[in-house]
Amino acid sequence: MELTTTRLSATQRWTLVVASLAVTLVIASMAALYTALPEIAGATGSTQKELTWIIDGYTLALACLVLPAGALGDRYGRRVVLIVGLCVFAAASSVPLLVNDPTWLIGTRALAGAGAAFVMPSTLSLLTASFPEERRGGAIGLWAGMAGAGAILGIIGSGLLLEYWSWTSIFLGMSLAGLALLAAAFTVPESVDEQRPALDLWGSAAVAAAVGLVVVAAIEAPTRGWLSPVVLGGFLGGAVAAGLFVWIESRVAHPLLDIKLFAERGFGSGTMVVTIQFMVSFGSFMVIVQFLQLILGYRPLISAVVLAPMMVPMVLIAVFIPRFAERFGPRLPMSIGLAVIGISFLTLARLDIHSTYFDLLWSLLIMSAGVGLCTSPATAAIVTGTPVEKHGVAAAVNDAAREIGAAIGIAVAGSILAAGYSHRIAPALPLVPEAARGPVGDSLAATLEITGRIGPAGDQLAELAKISFLHGAGQAAIALGICALAAAAVVAFWAPGRRREPDASAKSDASQVDSAKAPVPN
Repeated sequence: MELTTTRLSATQRWTLVVASLAVTLVIASMAALYTALPEIAGATGSTQKELTWIIDGYTLALACLVLPAGALGDRYGRRVVLIVGLCVFAAASSVPLLVNDPTWLIGTRALAGAGAAFVMPSTLSLLTASFPEERRGGAIGLWAGMAGAGAILGIIGSGLLLEYWSWTSIFLGMSLAGLALLAAAFTVPESVDEQRPALDLWGSAAVAAAVGLVVVAAIEAPTRGWLSPVVLGGFLGGAVAAGLFVWIESRVAHPLLDIKLFAERGFGSGTMVVTIQFMVSFGSFMVIVQFLQLILGYRPLISAVVLAPMMVPMVLIAVFIPRFAERFGPRLPMSIGLAVIGISFLTLARLDIHSTYFDLLWSLLIMSAGVGLCTSPATAAIVTGTPVEKHGVAAAVNDAAREIGAAIGIAVAGSILAAGYSHRIAPALPLVPEAARGPVGDSLAATLEITGRIGPAGDQLAELAKISFLHGAGQAAIALGICALAAAAVVAFWAPGRRREPDASAKSDASQVDSAKAPVPN
């Protein structure tokens, strides 16, 4: 009997490096501007709403286009689509170096998100198509660990750049990184679906409309209110477009996404886990970065660096957990991981005005361990639930779940934080000069800017504003924690468990049947 080697070739290892770095860049770009928003507002005159769209325009374009981009990669080649995506990303990221009007910033961020939509599914599908099945879990684990750490790396990188240069250096860094990976992408092998099915244009349009309307509604909810006509109309329109997508996919010969896949327990539960994980993670980052800068008084660089320890348990666990999931099934690590994340948010809700960084750190490490536990098993469950020739679309589903979850998490956390802050600060507004009531009632950052000019007389107002912020942040943390715990309970029953191996007698019977069916030589 010939033994099958599982040693990776140099080409496979290089493909893993390029794919992991590319997905890290895409995720890092989502979070890189968090620490730079105050400087961008001062330099460009952007309003709070424009700042929101500078951040979320990238996420919106990425979420809308990632499924069609995955299908294009399956048909025309995943490496080709990766190269095109990196070209668009690098070019769009360089535009703010020349023009930095808010409208241009929003447009170029959306264009960079479109490029990222071509990059993300290509990275994962290149790995799953080129790696042997027995080594695929480890590759996905490393890829998922790097993706999970991408947001932290983006915040750290932008903090370092802001310490020495202006906010435009962040865009220069993203553009240069995109160009470096573009050169590397030409050296990885091509991968394509040999059947080259026809593109599902109507399905692509319907899913882009569905995702786009839902994400826009989620983005607008914190400023307009969850019951405003625009928000309700967006969610309703998204539901109608999603229904139309399901109707189209059930009738075309070559659907963009086989809807029946969601009935497969691994695929469906894995998609849910990825969505919830990114929802709570990105919702928490928005609150945590403000806590570090506004409550603890850290500079952007320090607030970025102190988040670095989160990467250690996340990456280490994400690399080794695939072996556990392959042996015992994805149910255990996914449900435990979500439960651990939920518990970490309940501990975050206990932070008060006297809390220190170390009070925050242990909650962050717990959260990071939970993310590491559930990320790679969820991604592997999505990919293994689809045939190899459709791994581009499977990767796109994984990526779309990430972006939709991130957008909704930011909206939910932002809405609850704003409502909690406004409710707690409201009794103090009559005591504030009328000209300052709007900024004080709007955010902690605006209040601290005003009280900083007042001097000692503003100390009491500043303390009340910080308490109000922590009240809203605690409510947001509790809401996100409950979502994670509820999802953990669902996954504990829904996700597949350990695979049952056929017993010896069954294997013997199967081999006898195969022998009986084998042709007899003449």
